[in-house]
Amino acid sequence: MTDIERPPPDCTDSLRTYGAVVQALREHAGLSREEFGNLVQYSKHTVASVELGRRLPDQDFAERAEEVLGNTGALRNALKFVTRQPGLAAWFREWARLEKLAVSLCTYECRLVPGLLSSDGYTRAVFDNSIPLLTEEELEAQVAARMERQKMLWERPDVPFSFIVEEWVFRARLGGKEVMRGLLDHVLVLSARRNVTLQIMPMDSEVHACLAGPLQLLETPEGRRLAYSEGQQNGRLIADAKEVSVLQQRYDKLRSQALNPKDSRDLLEKLRGEL
Repeated sequence: MTDIERPPPDCTDSLRTYGAVVQALREHAGLSREEFGNLVQYSKHTVASVELGRRLPDQDFAERAEEVLGNTGALRNALKFVTRQPGLAAWFREWARLEKLAVSLCTYECRLVPGLLSSDGYTRAVFDNSIPLLTEEELEAQVAARMERQKMLWERPDVPFSFIVEEWVFRARLGGKEVMRGLLDHVLVLSARRNVTLQIMPMDSEVHACLAGPLQLLETPEGRRLAYSEGQQNGRLIADAKEVSVLQQRYDKLRSQALNPKDSRDLLEKLRGEL
């Protein structure tokens, strides 16, 4: 693998520690992963992912596991510490937790390259422009958290990730030409993955289904659909089925208006050659 293809560094030990506790309690109860999964209404594969520290459990998992494994409160109380991810805005942490459980994820972005596609250099340029200014420690935490999220693209190859990004975002010069070259190289590598679909919304399009702003959509393992929208100083998790349905319709329409994946990659190659 080249440097740009290599997954980001390993995550902290908190997920692995939580998973090890779940496994120890399950084995102490004499349950196999499949038996335990049936009792907590999750697949044995999900149980394995949690126990191996690959997946962040949701609140439902913790509550059901508590009931099955003695109701000591240990798993319930520990979960809030596992979900406190440094470098992530407080309003985004719940969505970041849900991302790790999602069976599909869709993102439309009109301001910046989505964090899940961002290169290290571009990410640093983004946070270097933060106001008020970040300390070196804060900047490093932000960069690390964003690159940590990106590991999902490698670790969950069976999950489809769909992105629609405005063309002008890739034409901008945030951080300078070298940063943008690195970004375009990075995005070209990621968008070549089988589980990643990238479409670019051309600047000369006369129609646009998402003029209301950026949005994210996901589907949980239980088939529930959720959405997320973010503003200057806050974010909003949307669970109302009717609201989510409207946003899903907008995203689906935008898919038909954007360039197809091949033409989108061709455009990125062209932009890369112009730098």
